[in-house]
Amino acid sequence: MSGSSSRDADPRLLRAFVAVAEELHFTRAAARLYLAQQALSRDIRRLERELGAELFVRTTRQVTLTSDGERLLPYARRVLAAHDELSEAFRGAPRPLLVDLNSPGLAPEDVLHRARELAPEQELMARYESGLTGAAHEILAGRIDASFGRYGGLDPALRARLDVQFVRYERMAVILPEDHPLAGLPEVPLSGLAGERVYAGAGNDRTPEWTDLAVRLFAGRGIEVAPPAPLAVGKEEFRRIMAKHRNPVLAVVDFPPMPECVLRPLVDPVPLSPVSLVWRKGLRHPGLDALRTAAAEIGAREGWHTRPAGSWLPEGEPGLPDG
Repeated sequence: MSGSSSRDADPRLLRAFVAVAEELHFTRAAARLYLAQQALSRDIRRLERELGAELFVRTTRQVTLTSDGERLLPYARRVLAAHDELSEAFRGAPRPLLVDLNSPGLAPEDVLHRARELAPEQELMARYESGLTGAAHEILAGRIDASFGRYGGLDPALRARLDVQFVRYERMAVILPEDHPLAGLPEVPLSGLAGERVYAGAGNDRTPEWTDLAVRLFAGRGIEVAPPAPLAVGKEEFRRIMAKHRNPVLAVVDFPPMPECVLRPLVDPVPLSPVSLVWRKGLRHPGLDALRTAAAEIGAREGWHTRPAGSWLPEGEPGLPDG
């Protein structure tokens, strides 16, 4: 940067710059900051004047960072993180931490309960977004703070803007109508699903990481991913859709019981769904600290990081303890 101004950069201007740099879209960045687009553009021009550097290349089709913009971004993030930390230190009680648990009855609820015990003075509020891709967009928009799910299945552009802590390997299962030929088995070998169409959230734009996991698991085994179907919300709707379509449903072993259905663990091999805790880069909150501590504590006690013998994971999965 060629500017020689001795003025300190206004954090508000840096926040505007980071929002545009992360969104690469002025309209989305303005919405994220609750600003008019004209005001956001004015702030960016002012920052460029103060620094004596052009930070973005704007065309009618896209916005990209200049080399000076790329150089500024990590510094701006650090300044804003320090500014937020200072503000939190003198603000009194932090705001509630909004934690997405994906679905009721799963392991993240145990983590949240323990975090509340570790930090009883903090307010940790549960949300249920159903799908890490959908939750990640909510995190980056500032509407929730943290979520759980398959980090490695997120788009790389989303992963680049999130911090992550691995939580557990979760065994996968299949939900079957109670009169299905495989329902009488205590465990279902994957080969037993050959020729079946198994529902795995296809068409749900909030859960593509789950559908991708199913595609990888089923490849070469003669199992199809069932085509998109209406999302069943609630036990009665689940029962009705299951009775109508009768497609097995890919799930995890902790999935809550559903009426007129049975849940059976999958084996030969034992497929695993990697679960991680994710949050927005730079977020600092004592509730998040408690959540991370709780996940590590329960994971160590329950052996959540131990892979069962004969297990399967998607090849090259990012974010796992062993790399």
